[in-house]
Amino acid sequence: MAGKNTQVLMKQHPKGWVTEEDFEIVERDIPKPGPDQVLVRNIYLSLDPYMRGRMDPVRSYAAHLKPGDMMGGGTVGQVIESNVASLPVGAYVNGMLGWQGYAVAKANELRVLDPKVAPISTSLGVLGMPGVTGHYGLMEIGQPKAGETVVVSAASGAVGSVVGQIAKIKGCRVVGIAGGQEKCDYVVKELGFDACIDYKAPDMQAAFKAATPDRVDVYFENVGGEIMEMVFGRLNSFARVPLCGIISQYNGQPYPFTGMRHILVNRAKVQGFIISEHMGYWPGAIMEMAGWIKTGKLKYREDVAEGLRSAPAAFIGLLKGKNFGKQLVRIAPETL
Repeated sequence: MAGKNTQVLMKQHPKGWVTEEDFEIVERDIPKPGPDQVLVRNIYLSLDPYMRGRMDPVRSYAAHLKPGDMMGGGTVGQVIESNVASLPVGAYVNGMLGWQGYAVAKANELRVLDPKVAPISTSLGVLGMPGVTGHYGLMEIGQPKAGETVVVSAASGAVGSVVGQIAKIKGCRVVGIAGGQEKCDYVVKELGFDACIDYKAPDMQAAFKAATPDRVDVYFENVGGEIMEMVFGRLNSFARVPLCGIISQYNGQPYPFTGMRHILVNRAKVQGFIISEHMGYWPGAIMEMAGWIKTGKLKYREDVAEGLRSAPAAFIGLLKGKNFGKQLVRIAPETL
């Protein structure tokens, strides 16, 4: 096949905040599919906070990157060459194919998509890893009950927006925390949250207390740091805290958490989780959320950067909270 395969590599381990100098963009030959493989032309790339953790040479739940490795990530693409009968040319697929324009993969590494059910980009957001993360964390760990107060940090993001909307479907009072009035207006006026606290506002602490008169029963944690400290001070007895992410600490700046007393006094449950360890949960959650999308109960928003070469800057913006909704990169047109 004519042309080249653009790839984005991690050039070096970041020191503190990620910069564009930590990446390298290379052009390589487009790979050829071998026996039982297909060649996929990637269309969308998902950018997610967990990628920052993989750039540090520390022990984690996934192997860290070494300088010169290609950045990993979820993609949606189209099969353009196939040696697999069940994956014909033209099929749309979702997989972990990384920051590149083309990739070869086996059938068991891909999920076939039906573009008639929902836009293919949603398999990277509301009907993909972020959406299932929100569904699982809230329902399995948070276990919300009607009338309870659910608080969600990073409320306008891909995970937080799903969490808050599901909590409303389950009859809860939902308070979001987001950065800026525009994002707060979105989660209240468009997504139906009961309140949203702007963490950039000088009166954040007082506003949060006023928005949680019955304190907090479920706190879906995406951020960590000062916000986590604040919410833990408002936990109810037997509160549940699904610990999804701590994006405020992904750039090598540890935060001295002092809220352990609140966990003990309130007998709170705090549980971290990784959604890739619960693959059996995905089909049912996706089916339920697809139904809610069709009936208008579940809404989503996408922030799309154009071109693979824009991925480093878009990723840095994501880590700084500049994105609005699920952060994607459009690598190529949806149709050939």
